[in-house]
Amino acid sequence: MRRRIRSQHGSRSPGSTKAMVSMRTARLMTAAASAAVLTLGLAACGDGGDGDGGTTGDDMAGGEQVEVFTWWAAGSEKAGLDALVGVFEEQHPDIQFINGAVAGGAGSAAKDLLQSRLQANDPPDTFQAHAGAELQDYIDAAQIEDVSGLYDEFGLTEAFPPDLIDLLTSDGAIYSVPSNIHRANVVWASPSVLEEAGLDPAAEYADLDAWFEALDAVEETGKTPLSIAAPWTQVHMLETVLLAGLGAEGYNGLWDGSTDWEGAEVTAALEDFEKLMGYTNTDRDGLDWPDAIQQVIDGEAGFNVMGDWAEAAFQEAGATSPDDYVYFPVPGTDGTFDFLADSFTLPVGAPDPAGARAWLETVGSADGQVAFNMAKGAIPARTDADTSDFSEYQQTAVESFASDTIVPSLAHGAATPVAMLNTITDATSKFTAGATDLATFQSELAAATM
Repeated sequence: MRRRIRSQHGSRSPGSTKAMVSMRTARLMTAAASAAVLTLGLAACGDGGDGDGGTTGDDMAGGEQVEVFTWWAAGSEKAGLDALVGVFEEQHPDIQFINGAVAGGAGSAAKDLLQSRLQANDPPDTFQAHAGAELQDYIDAAQIEDVSGLYDEFGLTEAFPPDLIDLLTSDGAIYSVPSNIHRANVVWASPSVLEEAGLDPAAEYADLDAWFEALDAVEETGKTPLSIAAPWTQVHMLETVLLAGLGAEGYNGLWDGSTDWEGAEVTAALEDFEKLMGYTNTDRDGLDWPDAIQQVIDGEAGFNVMGDWAEAAFQEAGATSPDDYVYFPVPGTDGTFDFLADSFTLPVGAPDPAGARAWLETVGSADGQVAFNMAKGAIPARTDADTSDFSEYQQTAVESFASDTIVPSLAHGAATPVAMLNTITDATSKFTAGATDLATFQSELAAATM
């Protein structure tokens, strides 16, 4: 069903606490001077895991500060982080919040820096990661703690839906606390551009073939039919096209091995992806997702495929629906919820594990989830959160998450480990840049997922 939004135009070595604070202060001063996050050594302070049932509050030392490492450095993402920090400072006023945000769409720059720090035994107190398969690499490398004990302590086992708990569990343990639920398979559109092309902004597109006709109409006006940005956004669109072509069962089979990556159905979906890329802006690789959304806001592009964090960008720009924008599921994916969740971890060797525990408590709290998601455009992971003041889009997302078939996002770490996603992204980037043909692209995707 088509929906519209009404919104406003989003083994450790011991060390002294004093030394740790000094080192971290030096990092912040250097970062401010150079506009970069530098990797400096931090002294670790005590064991954060209990070895049986996960980390609990009793295991944690410190509680003076918390360095929170994210990629929420601008726009609606930063607004969401700021809202969450506001709740944290109310709930834990004696703990200093240290913002370790690193800019870069979908966290590519942040993830690279984070891996360098983890390998150097220099972790932040907590870091953002996507819930699901993305965490597996950190789990296998013993870089993050089991936080199952905190789920019991904070009452999260009862507050989160059972299906979500299952998705978060790996070999009987849970390694992160989600702050939200996002939907990836959403098209955002400019009513003015569509009307100029002779299209009804309220029209529904049953499948990609019907959408291609609308894209053709926009192209005839001289406007960009479909705005897009850097390679990660292209992978984002790729996953929705695979979902449209294969259906939920076939799409899920790509990740559990039951769908043949070399099969004819995947070939057909990749042909649709190639066709869609032909409607996009040529400056795409130099842009990030807010730039592509801005083209829709400014009436320069007809459509954009992006997750529902885009709604907060429309709100921040002062756009109102249906006059300034409309939205609908990617054609062919209605009834499916392409899921991802931002979550926070407790790294092994966190300098201030008590600070990290306090942050995780806020992230999982009803107040924290409401404040964060109202600003970011997502929905709470908690079923008991009060969403009555959320936007119309968010209300429909709550309904869809409860009733639609849920599938994991590729581009945002729910479906695959980081290394696999990186290989898929490299293959996609080469293909969309014209360096490889479709057959080679399909073979590279198949090889990446073996």
